[in-house]
Amino acid sequence: MGFRPFVYRLAVSFNLKGFVLNTVRGVEIEVEGKSEVVDHFMDVLPKQIPPASKISKIEISDLSLQNDFEFQIRPSRREQQRSALISPDIGICEDCLRELLDPANRRYRYPFINCTNCGPRYTILREIPYDRPNTTMSVFRMCPECQSEYDNPENRRFHAEPNACPVCGPEVWLTDSAGQRIQVQDPVSETIRLLKSGKIVAVKGLGGFHLACDAENDRAVSMLRVRKHREEKPLAVMAPDLSAVSKFAEYTDQEMDLLISQRRPIVLLKKKPSHPLSKEVAPKNDTFGVMLPYTPLHYLILQKGLTALIMTSGNISEEPIAIGNEEAVQRLGNIADFFLIHNRDIYLRSDDSVTRVIRSLPRPIRRSRGMVPVPIFLKRKLTSVLAVGGELKNTICFTQGDRAFVSQHVGDLENAETLAFFEECIDHFEQILQIKPEAVVYDLHPDYLSTQWVSEKKGIKQIGVQHHHAHIASCLAENGCDEKVIGLALDGTGYGSDGHIWGGEILIADLRTFQRTAHFDYRPMPGGEKVIREPWRMALSYIYTQFSNQTSSNLKNRDFFQYIKRLSFLKEIGMDSVRTIVKMIENNLNPVMTSSLGRLFDGVAALIGLRNVVAFEGQAAMELEMAMDSYFKKRIEEPGYEFEIIQDRGTLIFSPDNVIRQIVDDVSNKVSASQISLKFHIGLVHLFLHGCRIMRERFQLDTVALSGGCFQNRFLLEKLSDLLEADQFKVLSHSQVPANDGGLALGQAAVAGYQLIEE
Repeated sequence: MGFRPFVYRLAVSFNLKGFVLNTVRGVEIEVEGKSEVVDHFMDVLPKQIPPASKISKIEISDLSLQNDFEFQIRPSRREQQRSALISPDIGICEDCLRELLDPANRRYRYPFINCTNCGPRYTILREIPYDRPNTTMSVFRMCPECQSEYDNPENRRFHAEPNACPVCGPEVWLTDSAGQRIQVQDPVSETIRLLKSGKIVAVKGLGGFHLACDAENDRAVSMLRVRKHREEKPLAVMAPDLSAVSKFAEYTDQEMDLLISQRRPIVLLKKKPSHPLSKEVAPKNDTFGVMLPYTPLHYLILQKGLTALIMTSGNISEEPIAIGNEEAVQRLGNIADFFLIHNRDIYLRSDDSVTRVIRSLPRPIRRSRGMVPVPIFLKRKLTSVLAVGGELKNTICFTQGDRAFVSQHVGDLENAETLAFFEECIDHFEQILQIKPEAVVYDLHPDYLSTQWVSEKKGIKQIGVQHHHAHIASCLAENGCDEKVIGLALDGTGYGSDGHIWGGEILIADLRTFQRTAHFDYRPMPGGEKVIREPWRMALSYIYTQFSNQTSSNLKNRDFFQYIKRLSFLKEIGMDSVRTIVKMIENNLNPVMTSSLGRLFDGVAALIGLRNVVAFEGQAAMELEMAMDSYFKKRIEEPGYEFEIIQDRGTLIFSPDNVIRQIVDDVSNKVSASQISLKFHIGLVHLFLHGCRIMRERFQLDTVALSGGCFQNRFLLEKLSDLLEADQFKVLSHSQVPANDGGLALGQAAVAGYQLIEE
């Protein structure tokens, strides 16, 4: 991070003697001089640190005088107990960007320019301490000029481990789809020409390959979707600068700060009503996922008149991002027309991070490149454990003392390739942190690959943590809270303690235990997990159950079919399929039951005609949220649908029947999808507010923790938080790890750590 040269220059300016060095525990500094000068040095030190560095803790000890005659930067010291923090990869700094574009500079247009304030870190690091021999740059021997910079404490490239130039460093070249090198004078300029002509190019980046094409070219974007098997899920775009972004998206000051930050995440921005990008970039979506260039190579590619490039992960859907040159050609050769490749190896793959600003805070949706491996600091020191997360949006987490290290995004654990990456992440964290966990923590769902992986581990304690308890615990852990709270855990799927699928829960929970005190009434999932891909099945389940509950026991099927014939969404399905599902529900065939709010979102989206079948997880709920946007701005005081609350032996049961009946009536009366969506959302917000009030009175608690994938819904998070705070609740929500299952491993680790304290 440029910390040692900073300390060196500061100490020399104070005329202090001693040394600074890297250890596996952090940076060690020894200074001697007049006491008042040493005190001044210690006062200035934390206030003037380099821009990319962060001090987590300072420990000070008095030592006997050594009578040093100079201040030195000493070689790094290796030890067994490792606690040094590892830097994430950092976007190019302004100084390096200026040199990159300066024809008089010796690194003009060099794609791997960096200094101590920017460049690759985590993705090239084999082990700590972070020294060049421990990185993938070890194969490049610095030329005399680069070595002189590296050795000069006054130079900003002093001990910049990836330091290189065109004479001694990595190079970039262009190949065809079979990996055959194409002889061109300037591979980058040729890549720009290919992109402008509508070609798809796989570009090797910092944490893996991107698949790139011109975001204004309908044909190129459509072809990329077909080849990548990515039907409708939004594709990320990279624009050269804020001026280009403003042509197709709107952004607030907070969103701008995120875009230009050194983390350079993808930021979800509101689409402009009229914009030049292809309609295929983010169909049926009111946002674009936008990032700015973060490597020198990105800046060079985007220099020549491109408004934006598609920059999507270099993989086939559901597989990990490709990082090796041969691997990329083998896996992406049927997608990319060309490859822009280099020979600086990526040691560990890392997708781009994705964020959304809600209530003026960045909310991670995917926490990965630029954010990992920065730890989450816990309230207290815990026993070291490994938590393996869930199935969707998997991450793993190691704890070490008061730090929780959550891995980069692994992906959905649904195939051998992702499972191999999952194991790779575990091995890498164990190696660089030298952590030997005393327990391994898993989700209770027996079919998750992560759970099955744990079951095969012998000789180590295994701890299962319920899915929604882990969600609330992750929120508590990142907010430094270990007290009992009212926890709202709202998502699509989580294995419940009773064997049913949960997802619409109010828990009274801390970092040890939980009590389920309220939930949505169970409804059948006809066809099991098929309902996730086919939301119309859940719509039919909600409608049929509501109709049955309000009709005498001698219900006749013809009465039900008469009831639903006015619903247009079923015309696309066909009555034969409808009858099959009704029979499954009626005869209790394959009786998977759910209390999930995510499934209720899906069912309502289908019922009002938005989405019968989804192309990606969460699509129906996303489109239901977006449907209300323009209407909600005009009619914010619209009354919401009213949910019925039933008391069942001390547990609150939220019945959706009344709301479903009202929605069926509104659909029949041609009420707009926008208005129905708004009334549904408002009804949910008031339902949860009322539920929290009941819990406050019953348990004397006034802190509410909000977690689960449903809190990626801007309206739900904003409006519920506002109402809770207006009612004197303290609200905890996510801003360090995702509210979705990407934060699950943190919660698992925290629960296991606190449970082990009690043993």
